[in-house]
Parts: sequence; structure tokens; C-alpha cells
Amino acid sequence: MECMRKRIGLIFSVLAVLCFLSFQKKPQQDLKASMERGKEIYQLNCISCHMEQGEGLEGIFPPIAKSDYMLADKKRAIQQTLYGVSGSMTVNGVTYNGEMNAFDLTDDQMSDLMNYIFNSFGNAQGVISPADVKAARKK
Repeated sequence: MECMRKRIGLIFSVLAVLCFLSFQKKPQQDLKASMERGKEIYQLNCISCHMEQGEGLEGIFPPIAKSDYMLADKKRAIQQTLYGVSGSMTVNGVTYNGEMNAFDLTDDQMSDLMNYIFNSFGNAQGVISPADVKAARKK
């Protein structure tokens, strides 16, 4: 009987520990590492239009540095980067009427790119996770 009590006690202890661990916060994405990967993607795909410091070319390519348009809606920014965008938009008081091609990036790559953009060039917008990108994808 004593052996049975010890086993039951051990089982309850293990279950309690597992339950406790399952409610612990999952580690946050390493923003610094994500931004480094995102910088490489930016340099390959974005720098020719949005420039090295995200300043764009006034009237031609909108800035992403301190961009009121981009920072106003993260989901829209993700979608426009994924699927492209064309037509008129006003960024920091200047109207742009152009086209940006879509980018064929995985959720992880898009997360890295957006983390770089959203946390560089004077922007401080926090972490965009791969799950955020997945949720922003059109169904």
C-alpha cells in the first residue's frame, strides 16, 4: 500500500510540474538575430528603391524611415510587402503613385524583414513573429 501511495504521489508531482511548465511564457523571438537576417533580405530586395537609410526618393519611392503610412498598420505593411502594391498613397504628407512588386518570402523571412524595417531607420515598433505574418496572409 505504501508503495502505491509513493507512485501516485510521484505521478501527481510529475503532472504538476508538466502543468506548470505548459503555462510558462514561450521564449520571445530573438529580435537582434531576426533583424540581422532581415537586413540581408532588405539589402537584396528593398535598398534600390527605399535606399540605405530607408529614406526613399521623394515623389518616386516612399520612405520607410519614420513612415506614418507604414507604421499606422502593421498588417497592411506585411500584406503590401508580400503581395505588392500599386496606386496612390500619401506618406509623411507626400503623395506617391507607383508600384511595388510582391516578394516571395516565407513567414520566417518576412518576419525577419519586417523586424528589420520596423526597428531600424528611427522606427521602434517591436517584434513581428512568423505567426503574425501567417495571420496577415490572404486566405
